Amino acid sequence: MTEEPEDLLANPVQKGGKYDETSIQTLDHLTHIRQRPGMYIGRMGDGSHPDDGIYVMFKEIVDNAVDEFIMGNGRRIDISIDETTFTIRDYGRGIPLGKVVDCVSQINTGGKFNSEAFQFSVGMNGVGTKAVNALSEYFKVESFREGKCKIAEFREGKLISEKDGTTEERNGTRVTFTPDAKLFPKYQIRLEEVEKRLWMYAWLNSGLSLYLNNQRYYSKNGLLDLIGDKLEEGAGIYPVIHYKDPTLEFAFCHTPDTGEKYYSFVNGQYTSDGGTHLSAFKGAITRAVNEHFNKTFDAKDLRDGIIGSVAVKIQEPLFESQTKNKLGNTDVKYWIETTVKNALIDWMLKHPEDANLLLEKVVRNQEIRKEIQKVQKKGKDMAKRLSLRNSKLKDCKHHFGDRSKLADQTMIFLTEGDSAGSSIVESRDPEYQAVFALRGKPFNTFGKKLEAVYTNEELYYIMRTLDIEEDIENLRYVKIVIATDADVDGLHIRNLLLTFFLQYFEALVLSGHLYILETPLFRVRNKDKTFYCYSEEERDEKAKMLGKSAEITRFKGLGEISPKEFRQFIGEDIRLEKVTVENTRGIAEMLRFYMGANDETRWTHIQNNLV
Repeated sequence: MTEEPEDLLANPVQKGGKYDETSIQTLDHLTHIRQRPGMYIGRMGDGSHPDDGIYVMFKEIVDNAVDEFIMGNGRRIDISIDETTFTIRDYGRGIPLGKVVDCVSQINTGGKFNSEAFQFSVGMNGVGTKAVNALSEYFKVESFREGKCKIAEFREGKLISEKDGTTEERNGTRVTFTPDAKLFPKYQIRLEEVEKRLWMYAWLNSGLSLYLNNQRYYSKNGLLDLIGDKLEEGAGIYPVIHYKDPTLEFAFCHTPDTGEKYYSFVNGQYTSDGGTHLSAFKGAITRAVNEHFNKTFDAKDLRDGIIGSVAVKIQEPLFESQTKNKLGNTDVKYWIETTVKNALIDWMLKHPEDANLLLEKVVRNQEIRKEIQKVQKKGKDMAKRLSLRNSKLKDCKHHFGDRSKLADQTMIFLTEGDSAGSSIVESRDPEYQAVFALRGKPFNTFGKKLEAVYTNEELYYIMRTLDIEEDIENLRYVKIVIATDADVDGLHIRNLLLTFFLQYFEALVLSGHLYILETPLFRVRNKDKTFYCYSEEERDEKAKMLGKSAEITRFKGLGEISPKEFRQFIGEDIRLEKVTVENTRGIAEMLRFYMGANDETRWTHIQNNLV
C-alpha cells in the first residue's frame, strides 16, 4: 500500500477533518439570523451607504406601516430618529394583541399569509420584522386596538418583558429599535438616506403623509411627481404621460438626452433590477407607438432619452432573492402590456400634437441607432483582426444569467495593469470572480464620437467582455468592480472608467452594477498581531494599540499586497462602494467640468481643493 505524505497524515484537516453525526448542527432561527445576518438584510455596513443594513431594517418596519395604508387603514405614519434609534408609529389596525410577541419574534408567523387581510403586501414570508428584532440590541413593539394595548420588549431578539393594559392611544402600532452595535460597529444614521426612502414611499402612495421629526413627506400625484422630481426643469420633450388604476400606475416621458432610466416597483418595493413587470411596461410602449402610427420601430428606438416609472400591486409576488430586487412572476405580463398599451394609445389619440413630439424623438433615435450600427460594424471588423484571447481577461466559470447558485455573485475586476491583476488572479475565486487587466490609462471618452470609442481596442474589449454592446440585458457579471491603486494615477484611471460608463452605458450605473473596490491603505503589525487599516485614523488607532513595536506599511498599489494577503480583501469580507446616481441631473455638466477641456474654472477649483 502506498504511504500517504507525512505532512498530510500530520494534518487531518487537509483530508476534511472529522465528519460524523456530531458535525451536523441545527441552529434556532434567532441564532441563525444573528450568525448569518447577510442572508436576511444583505450587506451590514456602518450607515454610510444607502444599502447598509440599518436602512434595510428601517424599511422592513415602515413597509408594515405602509401595508396598513394600502389596505385602507390610516393615512399617516410618524417617524422619529435619534443618534442610534428608530421609532415608527402607524395608525392602522394594530397587531392583534394575542399575537404581538409571535409576530415580531417567531419566523413564518404573520398576517400576510392571509391574502384577505393583506392583499398587496411586499413581506410575504414572515421574516422581516423578526430579523429586525434579532439584529437589534433593543426592540420594543406596542399595539393599540380599541382602547386596549400590548407592549413587549426584547434584547437581541429575546423577550425581556410584556404587559397588557388599557390606552387612550389611537389604533395602530409603534415599533422602536436600536441596531446592535456589536453587529453594526460605529454605525451612524444618515438622515439624507432616510429622506430619500420616505420620498419613494410618498410617491408610491399618494395621499399618505409620512412625518420625520415633524417634517412632512407627501405626494398628491404619485409617480407623476416622481418623474417631475427626476427631470430637470423644462427637460421633457412633451408633458409627462401618467396613468393610474387600483393595481397599476405608470408615468414616463422623453428628454433630448441619450440613455434610459426606469424606476420600477412591486407592492411599494423598489425593484432595482426590474423584472417581468418592467419588461412588460417597456414592451407595451413599443407596441402602442407602432400600432398608433402604423410603424415598425425597434424597441431600441423607444429607449434613448426615456425616463419612466411603473408600479404594480399583485397578491403573490415572486422575487428572485430575499432582497426583492427583481420580480419573477410571468403571469403579470399580459395584463400589464395590455393595460399600458391601451392607456398610451388613448393618450396619443387625445393629445395628437404631443404624440407627434414623441414620434419625432423616436424617429431621431432610429436614425442614431442606424448610425451606431455602422460604427458597431467597424468594431466587429476590428474584432475579426483582434482575438479576445489577446485581451487581459481571466474569466470565471459562472456568469450573470446562468442557472447556477453563483450567478448572482458574479463580478469582474477592472484592474490597473498586470501587477495588480496578477495579485487578484491568484487570490480570486475562479468560480465567480473574473479579472480584466487594463494596459494603462484608458482613453478619455468625454466629448468623443461613438466611432472613436468602438474603434479603441481596450474599450472595445471591455464592451465585448461585459456583453453590453447592444444593451445591458445580456450583462455577464452582476458587479463590475473598478480596482485601482490609491494614488493619483489610480484615481485618474478610476475617473476615466467612470466617464466611459456614464457617457455610453449610463443604464449600467443607474441600475447599480458598478462598484469601487476598497482595499487597505496600511498594514500595522508586530510579532503577534496584524491589522489592515483603511484610513489614517484607523492606522493611528492600531499603532497606538500595539505600541512601540508596531511596524507600519503603506500600500501604494494593489500589486504591493501579496496574493495570500489579498485573498481576504476580495472574499467574504470584501468592501465594495456602489457607484450611485440618484438621477441624471447634472451628469453632463459634472463630466464636462472634470473630464473636459482645461479652463480657468477647473484650475481654480483644483487650487482651492488640492490636499
